[in-house]
Amino acid sequence: MPRVLIADDEESMRLLVARAIAMDGHEIVTAEDGAEALEILTRDEGAFDLLLTDIKMPVMDGIALALAAARDFPRLTILLMTGFADQRERASGLEAIVHDVITKPFAVADIRTAVADALASRSD
Repeated sequence: MPRVLIADDEESMRLLVARAIAMDGHEIVTAEDGAEALEILTRDEGAFDLLLTDIKMPVMDGIALALAAARDFPRLTILLMTGFADQRERASGLEAIVHDVITKPFAVADIRTAVADALASRSD
């Protein structure tokens, strides 16, 4: 069962995404911001298949989290989410470490498909 770490400062979004992904049988762990997510990754020694993080968050944003996670856990697949065009542009140079950037708002089916695609990419 794939383990997915979700980091988003909006509780409603975090819960929506967690419920959507859990429908596919994934084990879900959530964090309220990038700093908490990095603590969880470090504590669990990177034992996750996917990091799904919002870009715009307080304390540590998703891009800083992605950079730290990719450095410390290079086998971790990273998927970013954002509702802001300028934040999506900030992620444009991260193709080497980020699988994709999902634009909010999205339908439950869209996030489930994006997660399935990101997890499927791990087999290469």
